Amino acid sequence: MSLFDFAKDVGRQLFDTDAEAADNIKQHLEIKMTGIRNIEVEFDDGVATVCGDCDNQKIREQAILIAGNVKGVQKVIADDLRAPEPPPEEVSKDEFYEIASGDTLGAIAKKYYGKASAYMKIFEANRDIISDPNKIYPGQKIRIPLD
Repeated sequence: MSLFDFAKDVGRQLFDTDAEAADNIKQHLEIKMTGIRNIEVEFDDGVATVCGDCDNQKIREQAILIAGNVKGVQKVIADDLRAPEPPPEEVSKDEFYEIASGDTLGAIAKKYYGKASAYMKIFEANRDIISDPNKIYPGQKIRIPLD
């Protein structure tokens, strides 16, 4: 089962009631994403179930991160969010990271790349999730490109 945990009380506010959550998360994915089709979203008690067809695995992972980094979403189920298996030479070496209190993109870049000035690499890989490199929050999950 493709189940991913997120911090429910942080993230972008897209809905006020559970009744509007599925449609708003779907619309958010359609606005933020290219390379994903036939998106369907269900929402029940903090759990977003996302279905659809992705051009590749990286787009699938990005869709999960975008849906999970919405305030009110505690879990994302992505069993039916499909993407073709990449050839071995194209397997992503990205890692997922949960922002902790006191983190900055510079500090995270220093940890992974050895220099804080490489923070823009992390920011660019997460533009759909982070709108400003100075505005990250504890509990937010991001992608760290390792290749």
